[in-house]
Amino acid sequence: MKKVIALVVVALFGFASAQVTISWLVGLGTGANPDQQEIQNAVIEAFNASQDDIILEVTYIENSVSVETLSTLLATGQAPDIVGPVGNAGANAFVGNFLDIEPYLIEQGYDFSQFSESQVDFYRTSEGLVGLPLASFPAFIFYRPAHFDEAGLDYPPANYGDPYMLDGEELEWNIETMSEVAKILTVDANGNDATMDEFDASDIVQFGFANQWADPMRQNATLHGADTVIDADGNAVMSDTWREAFQWYYDAMWADTFMPNAAQRGSDLLASGNVFASKFVSMAHTHLWYTCCLEDDEWDAAALPSHNGEITSRLHADTFRIMNTTEHPAEAVEVLTYLTGEASLELLSAYGGLPAREADQPAFYAGLDEKYPQGVNWDIVSQSLQYPDIPSHEVFLPNNNRANDRLDAFRSLLDSEPGLDVNEEIDKLLADLQVIFDTADN
Repeated sequence: MKKVIALVVVALFGFASAQVTISWLVGLGTGANPDQQEIQNAVIEAFNASQDDIILEVTYIENSVSVETLSTLLATGQAPDIVGPVGNAGANAFVGNFLDIEPYLIEQGYDFSQFSESQVDFYRTSEGLVGLPLASFPAFIFYRPAHFDEAGLDYPPANYGDPYMLDGEELEWNIETMSEVAKILTVDANGNDATMDEFDASDIVQFGFANQWADPMRQNATLHGADTVIDADGNAVMSDTWREAFQWYYDAMWADTFMPNAAQRGSDLLASGNVFASKFVSMAHTHLWYTCCLEDDEWDAAALPSHNGEITSRLHADTFRIMNTTEHPAEAVEVLTYLTGEASLELLSAYGGLPAREADQPAFYAGLDEKYPQGVNWDIVSQSLQYPDIPSHEVFLPNNNRANDRLDAFRSLLDSEPGLDVNEEIDKLLADLQVIFDTADN
């Protein structure tokens, strides 16, 4: 009875206030894997134990249904306060729904000087400042040295600009050279590789190359250079460079057969989609975040190939964003500064992202070395940051969700159907994209 009276007195005289609950939705980008959940749950527990004003709660969703799920939550008035980690591709589906956090940060006296001005400006949009720098994920080549040893091949270059020795000849490490190496590394059940007349493309047991988890479709063209599918006037376009890129992508599956198609990627042999982790793919083009999803130490990192003398490393950058429907913006910003500040190194150990704060990077690499003690060539990460894809493959498109759905359908077609005229399919794609652009509301 005394406890009840005390609570009433507290309520009447304002000696205590109810805790605010801040909801955090994870899955729009990375973060929903079980190992990642464990680390994030520990971060939440530490935050909730550190103060008495805010309760942080989390919901995990599968990335494959994340856009649909968040759209439904928004439509039903049940949107979370915070989403992330998420990059531009995931955030583009919800442009117009994010909070400008700068006024709240200024009120809190936030120290912006811990980042470069350009890092902060990266998150300035028409909505205002929608995030704080957290993590960068440049792309590079993951490879399996044992496959190269078995084939008697030199490893891919450890540095950009280094040549590649093949059959005693010093070659530029470009797409043509990488493709030839990938053919040699593609092996059938009888031990024949894809350069041999005896090679059986219907019974491949090892593939030379793969684009690992390269969605949305535009990512797959960046090896040939940075570009876009829309011009300044809103016209759907496809450069000769990207037409070449998609033809190369298609031929790698159906003509040269060194890259697995959709059915092969989904097979038990290739771990139902996590193809490089299956240990039956020799090289994979993907991002630093892929360190989240490898359970072995039989790999290393190398340079991406050039195309026409140019190097392009597609870049992802993730952070947390606050929905502008939040009823507690100041508290949500407090949580966001915790996630991107005090808790950032622990979270980045789960996400596999290079910390935005340069001073935090040695500790980040030390953590990766504990997980992968083989001595990974981490120098290639900072080197790859020097060659970002500008314009980004994640640039916002009019009618963004519909446009990306059409691009994904284009990829599905290329991945699944042999015998296509790729240029003809590109023309169909452009015609459909134009209609989608022209009917955009924004």
